[in-house]
Order: sequence, then structure tokens, then C-alpha cells
Amino acid sequence: MPLIALIVVGAAAGFIATRLMRLETDLITTMAIGIFGALIGGLVLRVLLTVTGWMAGFVGAVLGSMLLIWLWRTYGPRR
Repeated sequence: MPLIALIVVGAAAGFIATRLMRLETDLITTMAIGIFGALIGGLVLRVLLTVTGWMAGFVGAVLGSMLLIWLWRTYGPRR
């Protein structure tokens, strides 16, 4: 069950993060950004999650996705 939750939350977080950062990507890339961002945000905000509940995990997933997009834009392939 946690894997399915990670995919669902990650996909939603990736969608929100790509829209907030005005990044046009396909569905698979958006989901990947969200899932990896959820992993990053989940690790960074684990303490906040235990204190404030599941909403902190979602906020962490969005922030992690935005961090991943910034890293991708800064250090990723040039077009």
C-alpha cells in the first residue's frame, strides 16, 4: 500500500510542481519528477510528518519535486 500511495501522491505533487515552476513535460516525466520529489521531500521532512500529519508529506513532496525541477533546469541537459 505505501508504494501505491507514493505513486499517487508523487503524481499529484509532480503535476502541481511542474505547473508552479511552469515546466511543460509529458505525463511520465511529470510522474517521475513527483515520485522522486516525494522521496526527497519525504526524507527531508520526516520529522515534520510525525509532528503535523500526512499533509506535511504532501507539502514535502511538492517541495522535493520543485527542488528536483530546479536541479534539472540548472544542471540538466542543455537544449
